Amino acid sequence: MNQQTQLEIEAATYRRLIHHLRKRSDVQNIDMMNLAGFCRNCLSRWYAEAAAEKGIHLEKTEAREIVYGMPYNQWVEQYQIEASPEQVAAFNKTHKR
Repeated sequence: MNQQTQLEIEAATYRRLIHHLRKRSDVQNIDMMNLAGFCRNCLSRWYAEAAAEKGIHLEKTEAREIVYGMPYNQWVEQYQIEASPEQVAAFNKTHKR
């Protein structure tokens, strides 16, 4: 596989992941963090970091809107629910600082 084809496949995979996460607004970020060690916010940070490597500055809010498909505050209002004590405990156990 040549480098351009690999890049196109990786980009298509990323777009499919973002589309999937936008459809699965029922999946909370804390659940993703507890199971996979990353969440939508991580993806938006990685996106901004990759843009910065190309000399493109993205504000945190801009990167989040790209990943969430809407302003972050709007997503939080519409879809985010309070984390349960069990979710918080699992997060604290696996993400010790």
